[in-house]
Amino acid sequence: QVQLVESGGGLVQPGGSLRLSCAASGIIFSINTMGWYRQAPGKQRELVAAITSRGSTNFADSVKGRFTISRDNAKKTVYLQMNSLKPEDTAVYYCKTSSPGYWGQGTQVTVSS
Repeated sequence: QVQLVESGGGLVQPGGSLRLSCAASGIIFSINTMGWYRQAPGKQRELVAAITSRGSTNFADSVKGRFTISRDNAKKTVYLQMNSLKPEDTAVYYCKTSSPGYWGQGTQVTVSS
């Protein structure tokens, strides 16, 4: 019933930009805090950015000033705009709901020359 489908990942050069999308179904999207997480090979999964139902946001220190998170409640979609990408941003990116928590399948982001 609940589905979170991430898209928009791919290969990009350092300094480039990418926008990820997460389309949700089976939840009351407008009342959910939504988050983006990432996991690189051999590393723990970490929170990248989150946005509440009221639009309040927070970001990991490593991405502040480079990434933005937004949501479109009519489309039940949350976005992660990634600018000035660095090789260390390479990871699988996941979106997640709250109350209860559900995870998407992830989308690969690779930053490389």
